[in-house]
Amino acid sequence: MPRSRPALGCRRRLSRTHYLASLLAGAVGDVADERKRVVASGYDRMAERYLEWGGTIEGDPRHRMLAAFSDRLPADARVLDLGCGAGVPSTQQLAQRFHVLGVDISRSQLELARRNVPEAEFRLGDFSELQLAEGAFEGVVALYAVSHLPREQHGQLFVDVFRWLAPGGLFLATLGAADSPDWTGEWLGEEMFFSSHDADANRQLMRAAGFDLMVDEVAVTHEPGGDVSFLWVIGQKPPVAERW
Repeated sequence: MPRSRPALGCRRRLSRTHYLASLLAGAVGDVADERKRVVASGYDRMAERYLEWGGTIEGDPRHRMLAAFSDRLPADARVLDLGCGAGVPSTQQLAQRFHVLGVDISRSQLELARRNVPEAEFRLGDFSELQLAEGAFEGVVALYAVSHLPREQHGQLFVDVFRWLAPGGLFLATLGAADSPDWTGEWLGEEMFFSSHDADANRQLMRAAGFDLMVDEVAVTHEPGGDVSFLWVIGQKPPVAERW
């Protein structure tokens, strides 16, 4: 289908950069999967062009969904942005309120992100291979990014995100709405890879990972090449039950 905890007191003793970096339990290795290398090299070549193309899309609900996500998070929350791209508009919007760590597989995209959102922290790598501390974030975001991951890895990604979240934490994601096995071809003038499950399969995978779905909506975006449907979800990791 053309188109991823230390004590709170530590936050005050470390700079924002060092604090977010401290949440990484291991380094991100080289990208071994050829399908993912296609994604990385494609975005490296079209980073500026993709940013311009994104500004022409109509009916994108991302601002509404980001607001719904952000309004449910505590002030000063730690947020992980998977597939952050050039950092605008999503990472930039999140960084106005939260401590944000963005991860992307494209070096060129991250160079743009560091310029566009200097107040956030960024790391280069395959977000499906991240090693992060359990309960490290109050929120995780993956907008238009999961479909670049081979779909046989989506379920494990959801399990990993669930583990990275603190109890009560939220996961905002844009997922496939139609069944679309691995596809590699020309997209925006570059070779690109996409892969997704349909909406029902994605809902099942999210629930199997442990999430309660607070938002579950299929929305149509109007791209220059035609209309595309996506499943938007906000999943919550159940909070710890209070003891009486």
